[in-house]
Amino acid sequence: MFSTSEKTVVFIDGANLYATARGMDFDIDYKKLLALFREKTNLLRAYYYTVLIEDQEYSPIRPLVDWLDYNGYTLVTKPAKDFTDSKGRRRSRNSISVDLAVDMLEIADRVDHVVLISGDSGYRRAIEAVQARGARVSVISAVSNASVAVADELRRQADRFIDLAELRAEIARDRSGRPAQQEAFDNEDDYEDYEDYDDDQAVAFGDQ
Repeated sequence: MFSTSEKTVVFIDGANLYATARGMDFDIDYKKLLALFREKTNLLRAYYYTVLIEDQEYSPIRPLVDWLDYNGYTLVTKPAKDFTDSKGRRRSRNSISVDLAVDMLEIADRVDHVVLISGDSGYRRAIEAVQARGARVSVISAVSNASVAVADELRRQADRFIDLAELRAEIARDRSGRPAQQEAFDNEDDYEDYEDYDDDQAVAFGDQ
């Protein structure tokens, strides 16, 4: 699955991972997740991508983002764009897909192994381009949860697919001992706006 001899970089689509784990009824312990990669690979960097609503006085996801930033992750964030939906409700939308895909491509010829934690089909073309530059690509997502299951084309394109369920015992957070940095994040979820997310608006390297 992994090798300590391979220079490895991890790319995490924050909203997608959150939705996947939530659908499987568990929470990610990001300290354990990072420790897993440090133990099993020659980890160069772990990137975490997310969209933030910057005009809010308090953002529920901010404690998690700050914790990740101080605890070994490289954060890539961008502001959400507000819009009003057909029912007059204020929504926020933006995409980190372009940023993540470009970063994968830029680093591909300097590493041995790229790990993408996302099930979004929009990354298939980016994975193909990374492979053409000589790096192998593993995708981590879920197959057991239909609502957020990995896209079939993404799974087929990857050199290796790893079911998140296989890692659950190693990276699940103990809900009886909630880390302080996640309390607000879990109580009110900034990622809810991704439920209406339109992948076609975000795909930079998707199939034409």
